[in-house]
Amino acid sequence: MSQETDKPHLTRTHDLDLLSQMIRIRRFEDKCAELYTQGKIRGFLHLYDGEEAIAVGIIPVLERRDRIVSTYREHGHALARGMPMGVALAEMYGKREGCSRGRGGSMHLFDRATNFFGGNAIVGGGLPLAIGLALADRMRGDKAVTACFFGDGAVAEGEFHESANLAALWRLPVLFVCENNLYAMGTALALSESETDLQHKAACYRIESEAVDGMDVVAVEAAARRAVHAVRETGKPYFLECHTYRLRAHSMFDAQLYRDKAEVEAWRHRDPIVRFQGWLEANHMIHPEELARIETAVVAEIDEAVTFAESGSWEAVEDLTRFVYAEPAT
Repeated sequence: MSQETDKPHLTRTHDLDLLSQMIRIRRFEDKCAELYTQGKIRGFLHLYDGEEAIAVGIIPVLERRDRIVSTYREHGHALARGMPMGVALAEMYGKREGCSRGRGGSMHLFDRATNFFGGNAIVGGGLPLAIGLALADRMRGDKAVTACFFGDGAVAEGEFHESANLAALWRLPVLFVCENNLYAMGTALALSESETDLQHKAACYRIESEAVDGMDVVAVEAAARRAVHAVRETGKPYFLECHTYRLRAHSMFDAQLYRDKAEVEAWRHRDPIVRFQGWLEANHMIHPEELARIETAVVAEIDEAVTFAESGSWEAVEDLTRFVYAEPAT
């Protein structure tokens, strides 16, 4: 593998784009939390605060033909992939203009145009889907990569072991991305896994693997370039474990009684946005007016998305069984 494929393209423009994308995801979800407390978003809402460097570091490295399978904590993935913010928010509102016509909500964002295959409410549920997509590519002789995101909790599920085994056995072009935030809902990793170095689990299936600091967007992007290049060139799976931390609760219903407040505060010092912004400032690569422009643009986009979602329409009652049952032949 050439050295060039390992390196992020750290131009000043690219650095500002990385920061802008992470801020965009963070501010959007801040607004989602606010709208949730107002009762405008209902159901479950799982936020990505603290994990933005993973989506921003990996997804832009993928090509348009590549596919993405995600989790119920997928807003950041969807935005990084190119789903319009208004369409994502309309889905959370339950409006017909949403990406799934308002039928899926926060946990089921889907966008065929960008090869974004969800949004899965079941822990580990996306893993078999990724295997199926990659198998189809293998059978057609395509060079596409399927990137499958999942949390550390999914590694304890049977789907993970079945999927890893088949990916290795059938030489499938899958990039497994484990967003290891140390807690499967309310259960600490050390209480549920005898081996907490999760990349070793992939190695058991003879899958090439590595771990990376998921709070460092530059490190994540460098690892993503290595991983995607390896999958595309060899056609074999690759496992990337990203060590990260969610700075909010598991979901908006979670009282977080299982985490020590001091632990959360310690991780806040490693916030990927604060960390990267601080590095840019220390190296004189961003100016206050540029940061202000980024924040202003993001706020404007969010305001536009809220207007779009709130002005959207509800699915007609007579259409509620559509897509649920097969239409009778005529």
